[in-house]
Amino acid sequence: MYVAVKGGEQAIDNAHRLMAEERRGDETVPELTVDQILQQMRLSVDRVMSEGALYDPWLAALAVKQARGDLVEAVFLLRAYRTTLPRLCDTQPIDTTAMEVRRRISATFKDIPGGQVLGPTFDYTHRLLDFALAAEGSPEPAAVADLGDGDGNERPGMARVMDLLAGEGLVDRPEDDPGADVGDITKDPMLYPASRDVRLQNLARGDEGFLLALGYSSQRGFGDNHPFAGEIRMGEVAVSVIPDEVGFEIEIGDITVSECEMVTSFKGSKDELPRFTRGYGLSFGYNERKVMAMSLVDRSLQARELGEEITAPSQDEEFVLSHSDNVEAQGFVQHLKLPHYVDFQADLVMVRAMREEILARAGDDKTEEAA
Repeated sequence: MYVAVKGGEQAIDNAHRLMAEERRGDETVPELTVDQILQQMRLSVDRVMSEGALYDPWLAALAVKQARGDLVEAVFLLRAYRTTLPRLCDTQPIDTTAMEVRRRISATFKDIPGGQVLGPTFDYTHRLLDFALAAEGSPEPAAVADLGDGDGNERPGMARVMDLLAGEGLVDRPEDDPGADVGDITKDPMLYPASRDVRLQNLARGDEGFLLALGYSSQRGFGDNHPFAGEIRMGEVAVSVIPDEVGFEIEIGDITVSECEMVTSFKGSKDELPRFTRGYGLSFGYNERKVMAMSLVDRSLQARELGEEITAPSQDEEFVLSHSDNVEAQGFVQHLKLPHYVDFQADLVMVRAMREEILARAGDDKTEEAA
């Protein structure tokens, strides 16, 4: 039972004003603008868009500013705004094979069709604090390689590395049925066992830290998932719709996405030959660590379909899917700050009564021993 808070309107208003002062900080320092966050803190913006399930970089940057850099709070703000938006239509599935690639690497094959594209990454930095950044100077512009076909033409979409294995029958091709019904976890409650499309939706909105921990646990033996990074790519893809008024596909814009496919060996069974299986991750923006963790967990959650023994948390879909959402998690944890006076008083009365009963019984036992 919760107790309503009464008479606290003035205190709450003062708390709001104090929060605004804390957000602004020292007024002698220039205020951080939404555009600055959007341009210079893009990885935070991309994470908020992914977990907030709304692709709008400017709104995500505004949420980061309003939340004072608390990304989980920013996700909450963006989710809340998302619920106010009308659903106009459904887009067509995006084609990441036709992605305008800015980063694309594979750890399974050295030479891949289209080549390895390192792109912007922390992978090759020394992880030392760069005090030159405090000088706020402009970095030296990067020398960008020509990604054309050598004849001045734009390079066509890069084929998937996993298709090399699929061509030999060593890995299953993903199901390709544009007309198939797809679940929507924002409209329908989660039911178990969940289909893979529903699981992937849940993981795409899931907390990066939670998925990272689960993926790491599967690598360390809690689920026996030791994959190779088949392909990781990041870039821009076209988004299309088919309006009822025209009846044909129209591109309405481009979005930035990150994609990862992990490949894991499967020993087979009495009905299936040994082969490789794939784990998949896709996210708004440049969220490489998120999609890698997502693909690890996706593969672990396929244990039921593959007939593997479920022994680890990362393989338990109800555990994973019920606890991956940081908005729900932070809400349930932080609700402990609300008044629980009646609940606690009830526990307090019960504990005191139990103690008195135990002490009284102990006193009776000592009296009987003395007699």
